[in-house]
Amino acid sequence: MKIMIRRSPDAGLSIYVPKKDLEEPIVESEYETLWGGWIKVANGWVLDLPEMPSGTRLPITINAKKRGENGDNP
Repeated sequence: MKIMIRRSPDAGLSIYVPKKDLEEPIVESEYETLWGGWIKVANGWVLDLPEMPSGTRLPITINAKKRGENGDNP
């Protein structure tokens, strides 16, 4: 799914999903740099992010893979 990751002044990092018109803060991440690991957003979704350089500028639109209900790969 296509998502945009951006830095918001009050919530820190957040994602925006255009097809669902959904914005949620990122509450947990596997790696501090985000890239190549998973992130968890406030609504409970766990998304796998692609490998990218640690200095990648935000905002950025990427393809992320949503994991299953228990955080497992679908």
